[in-house]
Amino acid sequence: MPTPFSLPRLASSFLLLLLVACSSLDAPRLFPTGPPERGEASWYGPRFHGRKTASGERYNMHALTAAHRTLPFGTRVRVRNLENGESVEVRINDRGPFARGRIVDLSYAAAKALGLVGPGTAQVELSIIGPVPPPGAEYHAVQVGAFSELERASSLRDRLIAEGLAAEVRSDATWHRVQIGRFERLADAETLRDELARLGWTALVVAVP
Repeated sequence: MPTPFSLPRLASSFLLLLLVACSSLDAPRLFPTGPPERGEASWYGPRFHGRKTASGERYNMHALTAAHRTLPFGTRVRVRNLENGESVEVRINDRGPFARGRIVDLSYAAAKALGLVGPGTAQVELSIIGPVPPPGAEYHAVQVGAFSELERASSLRDRLIAEGLAAEVRSDATWHRVQIGRFERLADAETLRDELARLGWTALVVAVP
């Protein structure tokens, strides 16, 4: 008689699959590594929209970017708001902030995703993910939902995490997408999607930068 699926065992296999699949994206890389950095974050918006950044590109307040004093341009960083637990992935394309005690200046879109537009500042943690992908590179994630309300996306993410799945909310100026993984191989993402379907989750494979 076939043995029923064990959810914890299946979830563990998902995590192993994610680690194996995603590890191929990180070796070897010429970008800074080290422990997460903690400090105060701020944001900048309409006043600077369209102006040139220190990297030479135009600042777009609706893109997920940030200013940092020392990280190389193009470095991808995950910023987590320590006050509410929300996180967002940004690309460093500018220099700053110049106010004492602050470690990162976020675009409007990134600040909105973290819930700090109103307060203006928040205590955050910065974790380096890696460099920006080369032109033409395409990766894949498994998307379980997309919402205009951050609260609904966060609730779904928490349900998936409770089942042992490494879900996160990836936001832009319009949508908050609940996704799992960042796969170099399409087949790996499709395998995870199919396993989620067997557990009753509706999911799809999407391209991610």
